[in-house]
Amino acid sequence: MRVVTGVIANRLGRHGQHDILPQVLRTIRNTGVLFLVALGVFLSLVTLPESRHWSAEITVGWKIVATVLIAQAAVSAIRVVLNWYLYSIAPRTDTKLDDNMLPLVRRVAVIAVYGIAFMVILDALGISISPFLGGLGITGLAVALALQPTLGNFFAGTYVMSDGAIGVGDYIELQGGPAGYVVDVGWRSTKICTWLNNLVIIPNAVIADTIVTNYNRPQPLLSVIVACGVRYESDLVQVERVSLEVARSVIAEIPQADKTEDAFFGFDSFGESNITFWIYLRAMDRFGSFIVTNELIKALHARYAIEGIEINYPVRKLIYPSIPKNGSD
Repeated sequence: MRVVTGVIANRLGRHGQHDILPQVLRTIRNTGVLFLVALGVFLSLVTLPESRHWSAEITVGWKIVATVLIAQAAVSAIRVVLNWYLYSIAPRTDTKLDDNMLPLVRRVAVIAVYGIAFMVILDALGISISPFLGGLGITGLAVALALQPTLGNFFAGTYVMSDGAIGVGDYIELQGGPAGYVVDVGWRSTKICTWLNNLVIIPNAVIADTIVTNYNRPQPLLSVIVACGVRYESDLVQVERVSLEVARSVIAEIPQADKTEDAFFGFDSFGESNITFWIYLRAMDRFGSFIVTNELIKALHARYAIEGIEINYPVRKLIYPSIPKNGSD
């Protein structure tokens, strides 16, 4: 059996380096040999005249041995198949869900196979498994209720990883919550590193139930809009020309600025003290947006001072009622 299985596995393996069937055959061939040996011993014992009084016990022993060997072969095959997929197929897929889920699936499958084998053995021994199944169901319900928050985070983690909207290295911001770079996406929580270099652990249930802004999706390029205003007496044509010159110089000189798109300028509204406007340009990523904004504001302030363009402080015009000359009301 061992030799035949090895020959078949070697021939099948010549057709491809990552064929799974030869690996499965090589894994279960030792268990297969033990199964055949146990089967031969069982058939030999049941054919002996002296063993007719022990036929029931021999049959029970055979069922137990066969169940154990079949369970061991199934567990070995499951591990080989999942490991093969994890190291051969999962790295070539676009999602990281299979990389994170397969180790858990492997552990659950092993426990399930051995659990079924245990119940089969109990049934072979004449022990009723109905009370056991009933108690297992009640215990499972109690455990589920006790671990409800943990299970909620677990299923939320499944959603977060399968959705693919958040990945390691992305800069995210929770509505009314922290912001930072994603360090790890796990089953129970997601870890981010903030600007203060602190690690923040966020339960996945919170991420699943709140609004999350991902500044790296669909692409890391980020729009930067700087709003400002000039006094009403200003030459608006000059303001537009000077502002665009400054924005274009920032795009050309700052590495974090996107060079593929020109700057935009637009007057926005008549404010209380100034005519407001905005300047639009793009940064390479979220970190670059802070640098671009900083450099643009400094450059605009310096250039406006040279050009004589004034940004008013808040101004209010107060009108007092006129007082008659005779002093009467």
